[in-house]
Amino acid sequence: MKSHTCLLIDDEPIAMDILQTYLQRLDNVKLIGRFTNPIKAFQALQKNPVDLLFLDIQMPELTGLELLQSLRYKPAVILTTAYREFALEGFEFDVLDYLLKPISFDRFLKAIDKFYSRTPSVLLPEKQHKQQTDETPAHFFVRADRKNVKILLEDILYLESLKDYVKIVTTQGAVLTKETITHFDETLPTGQFLRTHRSFIVATKKVTALSTDGLEVQQVTIPVGRMYKLAVEKAILG
Repeated sequence: MKSHTCLLIDDEPIAMDILQTYLQRLDNVKLIGRFTNPIKAFQALQKNPVDLLFLDIQMPELTGLELLQSLRYKPAVILTTAYREFALEGFEFDVLDYLLKPISFDRFLKAIDKFYSRTPSVLLPEKQHKQQTDETPAHFFVRADRKNVKILLEDILYLESLKDYVKIVTTQGAVLTKETITHFDETLPTGQFLRTHRSFIVATKKVTALSTDGLEVQQVTIPVGRMYKLAVEKAILG
């Protein structure tokens, strides 16, 4: 199992000490640095990008959100803050989670679990994405309207997460099933489907355009989260 790299950025050393203690209990997330100065942290991230970033929001000289906005390569981010009102703004940047100080270990683990779900092919081998092969099933069944509904892969346009449900939009219409978007992200063949946002997966062959607003699929604009932008551009534009 590959170990993912992690960085702590917080102007409160005690807050970082707590997170460092928590991280030491994990086998697959390796802490490679910690910074109280956000500008020095920014310079370090330019040279050595990491997989996961614990980022304080309120810091002198440069706020956590300003730092995040300045990064060309954006890792998975878990915000840390003592002010709940500032944390909500962070979700505009498609962050994984925010931790309200003082941070408990159980709350820390919930945030880490979201990181694991975001990167299942590396951290959860038993749930790796299916590769597209000659043996890839052409369809699957989902439970909807008290019956099992057959979904053809070639008919899927995109999937959208709606809290406890996922809407599967196809050329034949939409099907609503009680499932998570992560489930489909882990099971759909990567050669055909692409996660673009924490709430969306698209069928790559159905994409007709890529704009600043997102991906276009049959006149519907699918948003692209900041954390997914580079992967989406590489998959669509090559």
